[in-house]
Amino acid sequence: MDIRKIYQYALQREYEGKRFFEENAERLNSATAKGAFKKLASEEQKHIEFIEFQLKSLKAGEVSSVALGIEMEKAGFFSLRAASEDIEVTVAEAMVADLPVLRMAYLIEHDFSEFYEMAAGKSEGEAKTVLEMLARWERTHEVLFKKLHDRAFEEYSQMPWGG
Repeated sequence: MDIRKIYQYALQREYEGKRFFEENAERLNSATAKGAFKKLASEEQKHIEFIEFQLKSLKAGEVSSVALGIEMEKAGFFSLRAASEDIEVTVAEAMVADLPVLRMAYLIEHDFSEFYEMAAGKSEGEAKTVLEMLARWERTHEVLFKKLHDRAFEEYSQMPWGG
């Protein structure tokens, strides 16, 4: 397996994810969902920088390095706990209209995490560790958007017909 190609593909997908979150943040009705999308766009930028670092290392003849990722985690990555607390406060205020966008965000993060897990399963050494780290980050985002979506859907399902 060519780890360089994996990183290049991952980089392309991270750029797509960042663009999705940036474009949809302004379209959302829920302040919580909007804030989460803005934070996620920032997170995707960090993922981009991390993957670009991996590609530069490979180009320089070095192996993948998880060190930058560890530093990023210590610096205070996106907090699922904080986002969950925000969700509890808003009680799905106006998220019903946001259901399709929240579902798409969940699916994007789910696909990212599955891709990284699959690639990690075919890798070894530091590259495997890097890909496992990326998978873990994406699973955290996936859980957040599943929670947001399910909360909004629950609110929707309790509404009388006609909204």
